[in-house]
Amino acid sequence: MKREFLFIPSALVLMVACGSSAPEDVNAQAAPPRPGETIYKAQCTMCHGRGGDLGLSGAKDLTVSTLTKAEAIAMVTTGKGGMMGYGTQLSKQEIAAVVEHVLTLRKAAEPAR
Repeated sequence: MKREFLFIPSALVLMVACGSSAPEDVNAQAAPPRPGETIYKAQCTMCHGRGGDLGLSGAKDLTVSTLTKAEAIAMVTTGKGGMMGYGTQLSKQEIAAVVEHVLTLRKAAEPAR
């Protein structure tokens, strides 16, 4: 009987300690990733990294890329150097979506001095 009295307060303390602290607005959720971001994470992060600047295996730093959108689409489609082309694995729409995501990784140009 004594053991039961110890168990109940311990269980209550544990429940309070493990309770979630829900955000103020429970309905506010992070926007789902866009298709290009999802494909980028699955196909590109191994070498380019999440932020585009990993540079593994000779991968270019996408944050400082100066390729135009058309040039980037061609690069993703056909590949270059150690990077394989994805023209046979991804649709034109998927490649365009990946490039749109890659363009968001670029660093903002520094203001002229």
